[in-house]
Amino acid sequence: MVRRIFLAVILSAGVVAGCQTVETTKPGVVGVDRQQRMFVSSEEINKGAEEAYAQVLAEAQKKGALDRDPAQVQRVRNIVSRLIPQTAAFRPDAPKWKWEVHVLSSPEVNAWAMPGGKIAVYSGLLEKLQPTDDELAAVLGHEISHALREHSREQASRAMAQQAALSVVGAVANVPQSAIDLAPMLLDVTFNLPHSRTDEQEADRIGVELAARAGYNPHAAISLWEKMQKLAGGGQPPKFLSTHPPHEDRIKDLKVYAERVMPLYQQAKASGSSSAGR
Repeated sequence: MVRRIFLAVILSAGVVAGCQTVETTKPGVVGVDRQQRMFVSSEEINKGAEEAYAQVLAEAQKKGALDRDPAQVQRVRNIVSRLIPQTAAFRPDAPKWKWEVHVLSSPEVNAWAMPGGKIAVYSGLLEKLQPTDDELAAVLGHEISHALREHSREQASRAMAQQAALSVVGAVANVPQSAIDLAPMLLDVTFNLPHSRTDEQEADRIGVELAARAGYNPHAAISLWEKMQKLAGGGQPPKFLSTHPPHEDRIKDLKVYAERVMPLYQQAKASGSSSAGR
């Protein structure tokens, strides 16, 4: 038995060694440069995201909840269209992604971006928060940043590496496969599972830089968070921010990084890219 366990440890180490260290984004002015290890290819993740996004849109269409308000859709797309070119500051390939943007009719205060630039904003966020364009840019910049950093791919890599290692251990120790098949489906990893606090902080920081470069006031991320906290009534924040750091820590961090990118915002305004409708 001891020999089996020893062999399992050695084989499991080989699985982990199969992960590759990759550079998903440049540091930018905000300096996000954490190394990431990937066990899943971006091609696999993007394919899964396209399939998942198509399913979500089809379901929304069936319920009559897809892009019901043309004004809302146009507003969101206008902001995203200004953010997309700024993604080149972090990764040159991103502006060429097959970006898609839709508004889903739902009372939930939510927004997300799947790998490869598949974005959705829920009408509940627009109607309940009444965000300014600057605040909406903060939301969208944050979600786009998750896609740029390939956080879903990173989550999938952890899950699949764990499943592979557990499968090796189970095979060597004669443990039934059904007892160790714990990894979620790819759809769950890229869409349903919450991001870690580290992921959320990275998205916050990159998000304010994207907004600033596009001519949106980066300090709006702070007022947006204040609105969300007020909406939550002191309880849990909206679902898509459920894993964020504590309120005070997040505000402190946002203030530091919003101020750091203010020169980019001022430069964008001077060049005629200032935001409207604030």
